[in-house]
Amino acid sequence: MTHNSDPLSIEFCGLRFSSPLVLLSGCVGFGEEYTRVKGFSNRDVGAVCLKGTTLEPRLGNRPHRVYETPMGMLNAIGLQNPGVDHVVQRILPQLDFTETRFIANVSGSTVDEYYEVTRRFDDSPIDAIEINISCPNVKEGGVAFGNDPDMSARVVEVCRKATGKPLITKLSPNQTDIAENARRCIDAGSDAFAVINTLMGMAIDIEKRQPVIGNNQGGLSGPAIKPVALLKVHQVYQVCKAHRIPIIGQGGVTRVEDAIEFLLAGASAVGVGTALFYDPLICPQLNEGIQRYLERHGLPDVQSLTGSLQLNGQPGCC
Repeated sequence: MTHNSDPLSIEFCGLRFSSPLVLLSGCVGFGEEYTRVKGFSNRDVGAVCLKGTTLEPRLGNRPHRVYETPMGMLNAIGLQNPGVDHVVQRILPQLDFTETRFIANVSGSTVDEYYEVTRRFDDSPIDAIEINISCPNVKEGGVAFGNDPDMSARVVEVCRKATGKPLITKLSPNQTDIAENARRCIDAGSDAFAVINTLMGMAIDIEKRQPVIGNNQGGLSGPAIKPVALLKVHQVYQVCKAHRIPIIGQGGVTRVEDAIEFLLAGASAVGVGTALFYDPLICPQLNEGIQRYLERHGLPDVQSLTGSLQLNGQPGCC
């Protein structure tokens, strides 16, 4: 393994990230909102995932769309977005691609839609493309694709034909065997994974006797899902390590300890999402903490942490 002169920089699918931190889709709009925040530095963020984009504009779900839960947040935005043509023609030209890496997030209701949106992003300055095959808050596509290994592989296969850019598959935790799904996606052409998407959840208004979320259910994110996310990253890493397929580990990162746990479990980069809602400038703190951890343990760089978890023998039943 070659080590970088900058211990916090990583190579991800042939792209240099100045930091292992990736801002997750849906949490920073289309990127331009976040990069305008006072105190933003391009050294703090390795990449920004843009908001989920479909072929045609979508209004999204009816309210309520967001609800705070103990140690987390439910969201059911419903992929509200202006459509891929608007994003490519109007939004991407406004982004400063010298600041950080920008990753498109592709969603669809059909395999053909995934292909077409990916094809249009291929003919753009976007650095990489994330396929969202696991969205739990839309009624069609989304989670149905992500929970079926055959459909997951099919979506990856058609998107692979549509682009030569790095292809990142966002995996659902709401499935029986996430490692097998990852294996199928690698065979279909996925260059990397984002692990995990949100868990499905519900909140209920006991006075109205109705779900709080207008869509009835939504995606649960935040610290509550971190233990699940860590296990899923570890399981997917067992499939990925032989192929040198990198993983963005995500789900409940709010402290430097969380970020380091994901790296140890097998992630090459760490996604930050829900934490940005209450601390938009958490990334410098996380980077500083990772740097101190490396120094304290005499490690040359972040890459030396990836997958270095030492198990306590063979895992048994719970």
